[in-house]
Amino acid sequence: MVANTVRTWAAGWAVSRWTPPPVEKPWGVHIEVVDSPVEVGRHVLPETEESLVRSAAASVTAPRTWMKMPAEPERIEPWLPRGWVVAWEDTGHLMVVDLVATGPVAPEGYTVTLETVGAVTCARVLDAAGATAARGQMALLGEEVVVDRVVTDEAHRRRGLGGLVMRTLTDRALETGAVIGVLGATDAGRALYETLGWKKHATLAECVYRP
Repeated sequence: MVANTVRTWAAGWAVSRWTPPPVEKPWGVHIEVVDSPVEVGRHVLPETEESLVRSAAASVTAPRTWMKMPAEPERIEPWLPRGWVVAWEDTGHLMVVDLVATGPVAPEGYTVTLETVGAVTCARVLDAAGATAARGQMALLGEEVVVDRVVTDEAHRRRGLGGLVMRTLTDRALETGAVIGVLGATDAGRALYETLGWKKHATLAECVYRP
């Protein structure tokens, strides 16, 4: 179950970020990352076993390559070869939800826009001046969607705008026939998503090659 969810998350992330599709490897998938100053590529491991982690790490020669997998970071740290470090501050949470429509309404002074390009739908909350106060996007993968890049401008926080973005994306996803939502959350994001019914399925350990 978790392995399939990790694969869905990886596939949706690649669609959302307009990267080349994930490439199958013996230990999972590799995603080439474009236009990022901190990441040239990522290995995503659906299953966390010592042999798989060591094999994936050994295949890397390019600095700023990341590995992500469903595990507690302290478990994988002893398996990492020289040059690899655990990115403790970037440890995330793999979360899933059964999508339910809510008919969200924007608070006074805000409006919501939706735009779909290809398989990516972006929701934006605009303030009275037309500036973006909050945003988020999702990749449509048939009956599943992967939510990505949800953020609220600091000046507009604590007004429910993050929840408004999530509910807006959820309602649109249901209109397309999706029934399951998947995302990778930060600690702060997890707190929001749990109030909306999302459940954590696994910790996402992250490490990076910095020789």
